[in-house]
Amino acid sequence: MKMLRHYFVSNSLDDLEVLEQQLEAAGISTPQIHVLSRNDAEVEHHQHLHEVQSFMKRDIVYSTECGAVVGVCASALVLGVAHFAGWTGSAAGWMPFIFLAVALLGFSAWMGGLVGIEKPNHNFVRFEQALNEGKHVFFVDLEPSQEAVLEKAMKSHPQVEQAGTGSSPPYWLIALQQKGGMVRHS
Repeated sequence: MKMLRHYFVSNSLDDLEVLEQQLEAAGISTPQIHVLSRNDAEVEHHQHLHEVQSFMKRDIVYSTECGAVVGVCASALVLGVAHFAGWTGSAAGWMPFIFLAVALLGFSAWMGGLVGIEKPNHNFVRFEQALNEGKHVFFVDLEPSQEAVLEKAMKSHPQVEQAGTGSSPPYWLIALQQKGGMVRHS
């Protein structure tokens, strides 16, 4: 099932907490709702807000995937050159080249992850200015059948500004979080 992420910006964590409670009361689960803020201590004081985990604030996953793609290409190049140059016909055969290919893949993925630790999540870069101004980013991942719930709830929150949409994690991941109790419950 394809989901869509809706982003909002607000100055008030109190207002966002009320909005989250309304959405949950209308059937939207906690793993679908998050608040991104530079003021984590203040978010902690709002028991009902579901904050973005610090790991997900960084671009580790995306950068590791990019590094792995580079590693796959480098590995394919090594194996292709070894084959077409005839180096695999030696007594050593394919083994040193397979080992090198695996090492290149692992190293590239690892380096991608290290680069990602230093970068903010690519999904949140567009909100850097708002976050630096002390605002908070509220986002909710919705199934198409839940869109009306959000529209109805937003009518009572005029101070919360729409900030666009984006891609959402897969439905199965959100369902897994919901069933596994991987979120903080108030």
